[in-house]
Amino acid sequence: MTAGPATDFHSHLIPGVDDGAADLAGSRTAVAALARDGVMTAITTPHFDGSLTLAPPMASERLAQLDAGYAALTTDVDVAACGVHLMRGVELMLDVPDPDVSDPRLRLNGGRFVLVEYPGLQLPLSHADFAVRALRDKGWQPVLAHPERYRNVDDSLEQLLALRYAGAYFQVNAGSLVGFHGDGPRRRAAALLARGWVEYGSSDYHGRGTPAVAAARAALAASGAAEQAELLFCENPARLVRDESPRPVHPAGLETNEPRPWWARLFRRR
Repeated sequence: MTAGPATDFHSHLIPGVDDGAADLAGSRTAVAALARDGVMTAITTPHFDGSLTLAPPMASERLAQLDAGYAALTTDVDVAACGVHLMRGVELMLDVPDPDVSDPRLRLNGGRFVLVEYPGLQLPLSHADFAVRALRDKGWQPVLAHPERYRNVDDSLEQLLALRYAGAYFQVNAGSLVGFHGDGPRRRAAALLARGWVEYGSSDYHGRGTPAVAAARAALAASGAAEQAELLFCENPARLVRDESPRPVHPAGLETNEPRPWWARLFRRR
């Protein structure tokens, strides 16, 4: 399969609004790094607390900050010279079970997909699926960011089963696939891919180090999973930008030596 340009929908490029690019100079460096990694389209996703959506004045204040930062990013001549087509969304913190994402700025490129995470990289195991179901009931499609990085998810992945039942799509970090986040996330990312539980790969780039998109694609191709690499980093994210459902990413054959529980077969073709 011929490698094509990547589309990335999880990054922190807007200057001075979160723990990503600190200023416009940092934004320029970050966008240039994505371009070097083969990313030609990017939805940048600053952090946004879901609880703000239940307090409209606070949500308006935060969105105004993001509006100003996004305008600065997309009108900068040096950023434009990198050749990356930039769009916007947020990484929505599910610190409440029923966030209101009716404002299109809270969704990826204004479509039906919502990038979500849970506080403190800890799944609320007794009710993690509640917010996913609530969003889906309102017509939105949650995409869970970096499930492999949650501290209370072990190598069995059993803690993620309820979220798959609830209808969440999963996005793994490129850096996890090549060990940048440590051995645990690397193992869990491989196990997720081996079970067919991942629809997307993205950088989660904060403007430091490398976005790891090129490295992850190369590592997958070298392991015999070139088709999966293109679906994860190119085709499915491009489909998301167009508000289309992802194509299935079949198990990548990267299973670790950990024994697989009986229920793992249930979602191999999800």
